[in-house]
Amino acid sequence: MRDLSLHLMDIVQNSIDAKASKISILICADKKSDLLEIEVKDNGIGMDSDFLKEVVNPFTTTRDTRRVGLGIPLLKASAKRASGDLEITSEKLVGTTVKASFKISHIDRLPLGNLAQTMESLIVARPDIEYDLTLDNKKERFIFNSFEIKRRIGEVPLTHFEVLKWIGEYVNDGVKTIFGGILDEILG
Repeated sequence: MRDLSLHLMDIVQNSIDAKASKISILICADKKSDLLEIEVKDNGIGMDSDFLKEVVNPFTTTRDTRRVGLGIPLLKASAKRASGDLEITSEKLVGTTVKASFKISHIDRLPLGNLAQTMESLIVARPDIEYDLTLDNKKERFIFNSFEIKRRIGEVPLTHFEVLKWIGEYVNDGVKTIFGGILDEILG
């Protein structure tokens, strides 16, 4: 993967496949500790302990269209390359949490990428899922909730062009406000 937003899309797709109706994404960049954390938490069907132990293996997958599952192993490799790690917790019929960490200043840390485009794509694909996006820099927070937007716009669908355009601009503004000056690829 060329950026973290693509990893994020892949992990969220796992949550969608696990029948999640709510997916919470937290991206926290702490300049002081030089740590970037990305967490995806869902209320999907979860994993049993045996599958959870094997999920980082690329030859462990629930898909029947192919025999490999690369999303989690690739995210783990990206985190390890940037002096970070990957942690997954899951409870059957409750949900799963995937948390990846990266050293912000590490030369091998992937750039954040186009988070706004990722959120737009997720909403277009599954507007029926509630997406929470929280961006945090340990001083201030930006919070986006797709169902809050849906509630405010009433009958207009989230997938309407103007709504998606606004969502993209809103998320981009949040990224610049929260991460400008912390993540070196964001010029704020």
